[in-house]
Amino acid sequence: MNPRMVFIIFNIFIVILALFLVFKMNGEYGKVIHGASWDAKVFGNKYVVSLKNNSEIVEALTDFVKTQDIKAGTISGLGAVNSVTLRFFNPETKQYEDKTFNEQMEISNLIGNISTKDGKEYLHLHITLGNSEYKSIAGHLLKATINGAGEFVVEAYQNAKIERKFDSNTGLNIYNFEEK
Repeated sequence: MNPRMVFIIFNIFIVILALFLVFKMNGEYGKVIHGASWDAKVFGNKYVVSLKNNSEIVEALTDFVKTQDIKAGTISGLGAVNSVTLRFFNPETKQYEDKTFNEQMEISNLIGNISTKDGKEYLHLHITLGNSEYKSIAGHLLKATINGAGEFVVEAYQNAKIERKFDSNTGLNIYNFEEK
């Protein structure tokens, strides 16, 4: 076969393959998916997630991450809650101290990461909230109930998994980067 003909056939094959991949990606890009307590829109490895009113944030986001099989990533968000339990880690006692607030508050910032512990989804979330007196409270998020809106962005680290392990020196579940 003529080398020029091989070159032309090869280029046609590459163009067809590229078009196929673009159409396949566009079919998923902007796709809407649903869960029991959330709805989301997919943009490659990023998801815009809306939690349904009265959903518990940690439970709903954990369900989302589990459903999408995300083993490593980040989460950020905002919204409003009417009940929240925050945790403060006391390094002297190596224990968390929990405090619950039952009032309407705005989520001015929620940030966190996604990993696994003992093979199960593990969300490490911190939250800053503002109350009706324009005062802020913040801490490690144990649980919170959406009252109004809950809007989050999840970025999945593709083909990645980050595992945690308990560290007795600190009393915390920390990243485990030991090679296996």
